[in-house]
Amino acid sequence: MDFFFPDSQDQVSPFFDFLTEEHPLHRVRQRDDRYAHETLKVIPYNGILISKVIIDGMKERTGQYSESQRDRIYRIGAHKFFRTDIPNGPSKIMGDCGAFAYVDEDTPPYKIDEVINFYESIGLDFGISMDHIVLDYLTEKQRDAGKEANPEWARRQELTIEIAKDFFKEVKNQKCAFTPIGVAHGWSPESYKKSVNELQKIGYSRIALGGLVPLKTKDILDVISCVDEVRKPKTQLHLLGITRPDFMPAFAKLGVTSFDSTSPFRQAFMDDKHNYYVLNDSYVALRVPQSDANPALRRRIHSGEIDQKVAKEAERRCLASLRDFDAGVGSIEDALDSLRTYEMIYDAKKRDRSLSYRRTLEASPWKSCKCGVCDTVGIEVIIFRGAERNKRRGFHNLSVFRNRLDESLSSTK
Repeated sequence: MDFFFPDSQDQVSPFFDFLTEEHPLHRVRQRDDRYAHETLKVIPYNGILISKVIIDGMKERTGQYSESQRDRIYRIGAHKFFRTDIPNGPSKIMGDCGAFAYVDEDTPPYKIDEVINFYESIGLDFGISMDHIVLDYLTEKQRDAGKEANPEWARRQELTIEIAKDFFKEVKNQKCAFTPIGVAHGWSPESYKKSVNELQKIGYSRIALGGLVPLKTKDILDVISCVDEVRKPKTQLHLLGITRPDFMPAFAKLGVTSFDSTSPFRQAFMDDKHNYYVLNDSYVALRVPQSDANPALRRRIHSGEIDQKVAKEAERRCLASLRDFDAGVGSIEDALDSLRTYEMIYDAKKRDRSLSYRRTLEASPWKSCKCGVCDTVGIEVIIFRGAERNKRRGFHNLSVFRNRLDESLSSTK
């Protein structure tokens, strides 16, 4: 099962100073910072997924790449840009158009030739046909009750298939080096089945299933099972944005050979509880926001609600007590007391995470982890504070996620 990690320019600086919170003076991000596959001891993903909308932008919306980064990836190609030539590195790069970015538009924003030129110019291995997301799904209960599909859903489905037809034809005519992937959208198992059947008639042997992210696992299984009724033996399925390691064996039996997701990475700093993965569990990260950089805290300081000196001293004591605890010269009670004291200052909702924090500190899972992040930066990885720590924790999560996935797949062999 191939895992593709979506690119969003997520890198960390190997020379970041956690004590001063500073980067080297002459740091050049693209040259000096490191991707997850350059940071972790075991590379967790088989490939990278990149989106045209992130690199090129669309209409009035600029991409996430700077002009120099964009010029560079077009000049040297995606594989050199992402430095995938390391031992056992991610050998495959897949491209899409980033359909969620234009989901509110009537039609996708690019021409087919633009998409093909993007994929071909930067040397991708796989190129996903431009698609238009169907915005809803009818559950089994709704279908049984006779609820009908919105005509707009059918329009988007047909538009996606028509684009896929023209895309496939042009890829073959231009003898492109990348493998084309069609996208199936739907609002029920039967409608997905129809899409896959049409894409196979066009000639696609690789098909991505889109729009499944908000669905429950049962609904996803229903869709893939129904699709399997018409799936040809050589047709391989890709799940867009799906992370369900416990169910990957079941997906694999139904023709799924790859998927992509940012969920393990993003949970490190987007989730309220599951920030740090271990193989069969997870822990909350220890929140120590920067008093001079956290927007919400800065607003409260500027309004006079919080004394800046008091906040700064509580922040300093919090970091010091956590580092002392990690070094074995400070107690867990001192660490918890400093966390709670600072929490009472910065958290307007006055939440008390003491029990969760105690569980994290008592387990100290980073001390036994050899992923390449935890054994390098220690307790800094579990501190919820700024991109350098949060992204490193995300990298760690990717490593554990890969172990979860491999364990799940191997248990069925």
